Parts: sequence; C-alpha cells; structure tokens
Amino acid sequence: MKDHEQPVIYDAKTLGAGKTLILGFQHLFAMFGATVLVPALTGLSVSATLLFAGLGTLLFHFFAKGKVPAFLGSSFAFLAGYGAIAPNGEKELLPYACLGIVCAGVLYLIVAALIKWLGKDKIMQFFPPIVTGPVIIAIGLTLSAGAINNCSGNWLIAFIAILIVVVCNMWGRGIVKIIPIILGVLGSSLIAIILTLTVGQEADGIITIGGNSSLALFSVDSIQKIKDAAWIGLPFHFDDTVFSIFKNPDSSLIITAIITITPIAIATMAEHIGDISAISSTVEKDFMTDPGLHRTLLGDGLATIIASLFGAPANTTYGENTGVLTLTKVYDPFVIRIAAYIAVLLSFCPKIAAVISAMPVATCGGVSLVLYGMISAVGVRNIVENKVDFKQTRNVIIAAMILVLSIGIAYSANSGISFPIGNITIKLSGLAVGVIAGIILNAVLPGREKTK
Repeated sequence: MKDHEQPVIYDAKTLGAGKTLILGFQHLFAMFGATVLVPALTGLSVSATLLFAGLGTLLFHFFAKGKVPAFLGSSFAFLAGYGAIAPNGEKELLPYACLGIVCAGVLYLIVAALIKWLGKDKIMQFFPPIVTGPVIIAIGLTLSAGAINNCSGNWLIAFIAILIVVVCNMWGRGIVKIIPIILGVLGSSLIAIILTLTVGQEADGIITIGGNSSLALFSVDSIQKIKDAAWIGLPFHFDDTVFSIFKNPDSSLIITAIITITPIAIATMAEHIGDISAISSTVEKDFMTDPGLHRTLLGDGLATIIASLFGAPANTTYGENTGVLTLTKVYDPFVIRIAAYIAVLLSFCPKIAAVISAMPVATCGGVSLVLYGMISAVGVRNIVENKVDFKQTRNVIIAAMILVLSIGIAYSANSGISFPIGNITIKLSGLAVGVIAGIILNAVLPGREKTK
C-alpha cells in the first residue's frame, strides 16, 4: 500500500482545540519517562521536576519569542554532578548540588551574552553540517540504549507499542495519523492491564505474564504508590530548595559543588546547540538565526537556574519531543506549550503523576525506540540535504570521530571520560566529548572552506 505523505502543520488551530489538546498530551507522554527518571536516580522531587519542566518550557518559549517547538525536561548530563555531591541522594546534600547547577545556568547566560555581542555567525562557523549532522545522529543512537533496556523488560508489550505507532503513522487517517505516540502508549498499556488481570503473577515485586521475569508488566510498588498518593499536594518544600542552605551553610561544600558542577555546562551547551540544530533541521527553519542562539541559550539557562533553586533537576531541550515533531509533522510551538501547562497541573496532583509513572517500562521503551530512531534519521537528512562531500578525507575523519567517541564512550564501562582537577573529578559524557572533538577537528583540519 502506498504511503500517503503527512502534510506539515505549522498552525495547530487548523486542527481544532480537541486535537491540539491530545497532541499536547502526546508530547507529555514522550518526555515523561526520561524526565521522571532523573529524580528517581538522584532523590529529587518528581512533582517539582514536573512543575519546573513545565514552567521552564514556558520560560524558554517566552525568550525564544514562541518560535521554537522545544520541550525542556530533566537533563541527564548533570547526573555525575549530583552523584559527586550527594552520592546516595542525601536530602541535606542535594541543595548544594542544586546550587552548583544554578552556577552552571549562570554560565549559559554569560555565553548567551557573548553570542549576542560577537554575533551568531562567529559561533556557528564552528558548527557546520559536517559537525551538526553526526552530532544529531549520535544523539539518537546514544539514547537508544535506554530504549532497548526498557524494551527488554517485556518485548511483547514493546512490540505492540512499536506496531501501533508504525501502523498509525503509516496508514492512519486524520487525528490517528498525528497522535501515534499517545495511541501506542494507551494501546500497549491497555494490553498490559488485560494481561495483568488474566494471566498476571507476581515475581519479586513485579507483576509478570505467568511468573516469567522477562515478561514484566507492572511494578507492585508503582501500583501501591497510586493508592497512597494524594489528589492534591505541593510540588516542593523549602528544605529541598537552595535557599535552605543558608540556614546553616557549609562553605567548603558550597565551593566544592560550584567547582565540580559548573564546568559541566560547557558540555550541555554543546548539546543544546546540537538539539537546536536537530529541531531546525526537522522543522526546516533556522532557529539559530531567528529567534537566535543567544535567546535559546538564555531561555535554557534561566529555566535551569529557576528549577535548581527550587530543588528540581537542571533543564535541557528534549530529543524525545523532536522525535514527536518528526513523526507527526505538527510543528506549532503552541502544542508544546499545551504539554507544559499539563505538566504544571500534574505537579499539583501526585495521584495522576503516580498513574503516569506506573506506565509499563516496556511501553516507554517501545515508543522511545521509534522516537530515537527518528532523531538519528534527522541527522542523516541534515548531512544529505547540505550535500556534505564525503570524498573529502577531512569530512570522513570529523564524522567518524564524532560518532565513534559519542557512541563508544556512552556505551563504555564508565559511560564517560573522567579526569581530575586537583581534588575534583570532572566527568564528560560521550556526546560532549564527540561534540568537542568535532569542533576542534573542523577548526584545525585543512580544507575547511570547502565544507558545505
């Protein structure tokens, strides 16, 4: 059957309020799994995470003049920073880690000011298609391991989610074609519920199909959390905020947190540029120029500062939502803002947040597998459309080093490169190393003027 090309939609108003709302929920589902994983790994508040992901996204859109269809969720890049300051998620130490991330956000503002002063072109000459294309590919591929791990919990449920997404996107009509993610989530979750009620058996705290641990459905703990969760609650508490430090500050720990965590911003800013490049390529608009890289960095930095001040994870532009854009071809930033409003509302309802958190891990894995693949495909398109000449040895070397370093380091035993500075150890992600290597190689290798 011939595939019918999905029309590009820049104005969601043409779809009507109901469809726009559903599209907003779809973006929420796409980001939810990864966003709540960060507080789960660090000990930060899930509700605060949702609140400031939503508010951070709205703030980003304000400074980006409402033009960039990006959602800001929890950043994984700072996990090493949290681990260095609060290795076991100690509640009394987490505010110090958050203070370090506040300072990292301030560095965003400084760089944004420099870009505004010096001009975007002087910065972007370091990010031609031969750099951004492989970086975008690497973003999708480095994320893929998480999707595979989630799928492995129950490949049956994951396959159902993938199948629904693909079928809806390829052969669906109307609203069905533009909400494949939410249909994949709901459809596979419904099957999981039916299997739980019919053949579900508990094994080590997990409800499985027939007691088979490789066919997990739901966590018993997640179901209990739904029962225990209140309908209304405050997303954060004073003792979890940076402001609580100053009741009895530890000067040594403050300095350590700032020195340890602030440099990570260099890597996350490089990732920001890669994400904005991916969104620009997807939507076919140059967001580096309009509204400008300085504005997107400013919005990202301020969102990170405010979130961290109140005990939430650092924010970053989300590749998952770029994947949704690619799949649905609905590029209206207003849809993203709908998702942000919903996230803010959910942050005040622990019960609903617990329901979403109880979603089968394999469901998240299945839809993520499609989305991450879409991101890498955008990187390939970026290279092809810009006619990057791979007959030039320099281009082959640059692309090869970005891909090998980004992916190889991400999947290595340590999942990053660590190096000591005095008594402090700095850890860079594979993607950060790949981006830095690509920038340096593009700057020093001869024949740069021939790169397209």
